[in-house]
Amino acid sequence: MKSITITEADAGQSLQKFISKAFPRLPRALMYKEIRKKNIKLNKKRTAADAVLQSGDLIELYLKDDVLQEKEKYYDFMRASNALSVVFEDANIMVIDKPAGVLCHPAGGDYTDNIVARVQRYLYEKGEWSPETAEFSPALANRIDRNTCGLVMAAKNAAALKILNEKIKTHEIKKYYLAIVMGKPEKERETVTSYLTKNQEKNKVTVCPFPTPGCKEIITRYRLLKTNGSQSLLEIELKTGRTHQIRAQLAAMGMPIAGDGKYGNTHARSRQQLCSWRLCFDFNEAGALTYLSGREFTAKSCDFAKQFD
Repeated sequence: MKSITITEADAGQSLQKFISKAFPRLPRALMYKEIRKKNIKLNKKRTAADAVLQSGDLIELYLKDDVLQEKEKYYDFMRASNALSVVFEDANIMVIDKPAGVLCHPAGGDYTDNIVARVQRYLYEKGEWSPETAEFSPALANRIDRNTCGLVMAAKNAAALKILNEKIKTHEIKKYYLAIVMGKPEKERETVTSYLTKNQEKNKVTVCPFPTPGCKEIITRYRLLKTNGSQSLLEIELKTGRTHQIRAQLAAMGMPIAGDGKYGNTHARSRQQLCSWRLCFDFNEAGALTYLSGREFTAKSCDFAKQFD
């Protein structure tokens, strides 16, 4: 005899579909026969093969052990770390505080531990999502560099992902960063427009003050918060979101980010002093996510900013 309690991840599918996936050694004809004979019950009652399962339902199978061997499950995302700092979560989205040193998505030879995999493991272990039954896999709506810490948004369903992507594109989700840069800006606040080209092979970008063939316009707004002359703490608002935009654009202005080994000091020993600090949902209507209008989320910690002298 085997009993199974249905989780949220398995709800919404038929009894026959669930049993076929869970017990691949159980012949379909035998399954239908045992359902008719009441040897497979749903919530301790006789049921039908096409009964739709709900979270919390109890399935009992009074069958021989040899046909009740469950399908062995192995998922790559279960090899990811279970460390996940959740700033906000509801039925549609998650806001994650990513630590520096962790990728957002798989890249190169590093496919095991990244924020996408950590989110999937987290939701799978909560029973909210399963790759076997769900048509949508949790996905990130934005990404930040490996060595940048701070906020990223994850969507739990396709509708939420579509809305988040649209609102990012129309600049109705505002993204603010904190950074320590070398030197001091000439102006306390400024909106800077430049042009960026990317070398895909080297994963590095070049910034010019004027348009060049194949370039993309980048717009960044900064505000000086503190300075000690040799270094400055800036708040930065992204008006466009391109690869390495903040790092490369500030470096081109003569203010490389402290600890940035690619666009700043190639011998940097400290970690990159850049944090995706704040997200503001600045929209009036957003379909299923309208309730988030006016909400603001802040990273749990930004040690380099707190310690800046």
